[in-house]
Amino acid sequence: MTSANLDRAKRYHEIIKQALLKEWDPIGVGEIPEAQDEYDSYVSGVYKLLITRRPQHEIFDYLWTLETQHMGLTGDRQATERFAERLWRLPREIEEGSSA
Repeated sequence: MTSANLDRAKRYHEIIKQALLKEWDPIGVGEIPEAQDEYDSYVSGVYKLLITRRPQHEIFDYLWTLETQHMGLTGDRQATERFAERLWRLPREIEEGSSA
């Protein structure tokens, strides 16, 4: 991986990590300092979906599975759909921001 690609991947990972923690946060740990790594294991999965330009519904499916099956929550379908849409727009936002 080139240095530019590595920097890009690191930038994506950090933005995704913060979005999961501050915007998605289905278990409500975003403000707990000791839990800032709670969703780290999901970052790579989201990253892969985004860089391969998967459709928004696949991002939703991934998040919904995490919420309802992995975490065992009832989930908030509308909130998860909104967050999936937000993530789906991230690559364009990141790429446009890096060229400015």
